[in-house]
Amino acid sequence: MAVTDHVDLNGFMEGVKKRNPHQPEFVQAVQEVAEDIFEFMQDKEEYHSQQILRRIAEPDRVVSFRVCWEDDAGNIRVQRGWRVQNNNAIGPYKGGIRFHPSVTESVLKFLAFEQTFKNALTGLPMGGGKGGSNFNPKGKSVREIMRFCQSFMTELYRHIGADIDVPAGDIGVGGREIGFMFGQYKRITNNFTGVLTGKGLEWGGSLIRTEATGYGAVYFLENMLATKGENLAGKTAVISGSGNVATHAAEKIVQLGGKVLTLSDSGGFIHDPDGITQDKIDWVKTHKTHRRGRIEEYVAEFPRASFHAGKTPWGVPCDMALPCATQNELLGEDAKTLVANGCRAVSEGANMPTDLDGVHIFKAAKILYAPGKASNAGGVAVSGLEMSQNSERRSWKEEELQQMLKDIMSGIHNSCIRYGDQGGGYIDYVKGANIAGFKKVADAMLAFGVV
Repeated sequence: MAVTDHVDLNGFMEGVKKRNPHQPEFVQAVQEVAEDIFEFMQDKEEYHSQQILRRIAEPDRVVSFRVCWEDDAGNIRVQRGWRVQNNNAIGPYKGGIRFHPSVTESVLKFLAFEQTFKNALTGLPMGGGKGGSNFNPKGKSVREIMRFCQSFMTELYRHIGADIDVPAGDIGVGGREIGFMFGQYKRITNNFTGVLTGKGLEWGGSLIRTEATGYGAVYFLENMLATKGENLAGKTAVISGSGNVATHAAEKIVQLGGKVLTLSDSGGFIHDPDGITQDKIDWVKTHKTHRRGRIEEYVAEFPRASFHAGKTPWGVPCDMALPCATQNELLGEDAKTLVANGCRAVSEGANMPTDLDGVHIFKAAKILYAPGKASNAGGVAVSGLEMSQNSERRSWKEEELQQMLKDIMSGIHNSCIRYGDQGGGYIDYVKGANIAGFKKVADAMLAFGVV
């Protein structure tokens, strides 16, 4: 086997930037992984000679397509749709579909790249993918959303399948949207098969899928605290977001004896010094899901809370922080503030919510910091379990699934320790997650040869 000249990290990243111009989110995601992987690969010639990291950082394919639909006024509307199939070395492509105005090819490529490692960490046979559209479901009628979802699936169906690519929900895509897309897939193909996850319980869905990402992030946080002989009881937490992940993370923290101080949305955040109890969480769930309301209305219902327009919650003193909204919502200055205010643990519920400056600050401060690819893998883990249930034509009980989720999050935590233990009681969870995920995918790619 020929020995190649080893490019250094800077040289590798220059190549990534050159090949992916105007795609800052994707470049950021690759940089964050490459910083750890290059050190790990230093003495492993086969990874260099087979260009493994370069190949993982080049999606297998990016499918881009036009989505035409008709609004309620009879106007023809045109959106763009994508499916990024990043890597299927260890299983069918797996990753959500996102409907949001911020969706671009760069965002979806970063998400599919991250998903590749996240899925590998679960221990389940799933590759990495992501899809979506710049369609904004906010303000649209149910029939407009249905027509869009049907048009989107009319193109997407030819690129997916139970053993090819299994999409799920994400921002802007919940059970309703999955239902519309699955109905159209079934209509076109005449197949009732497990081609989507996040389905309704009546037609192939899995128990605890809704709760899994938020619960999993808290289970991971619990595992991190246990390395210090601590637990969640009596600790304060700030959480961003007020959707599915954020509310279920809050719910699990409350169940385990913690106190949640904040929730947020794109308009700002609410701070409730009395703590956001289960009754209050239930109100938020109903308010956001059924009334499509805004988080600022929380203060009218619970007047001891305050609303902070246009701000994020990272200035509120806390023991723990859980960013559960979107990418790059927690910046370097926010990370400095959290550390200065005594925050001791961060568990990411969203994908890449902390920018590179923030990541470096958390690592330098040696706090307990879990990257999203490890801590928010609970959602895709239960999606993988839904795939298994669909294949077997069966449903597992909630207790079984809860235990499987706990076991999977514990297994991810152990993998992070294996590759991230820096000695002296410090575990670099970012490094551990990156190396553990990379190694599984890379070794599978080596086994297949140059394909």
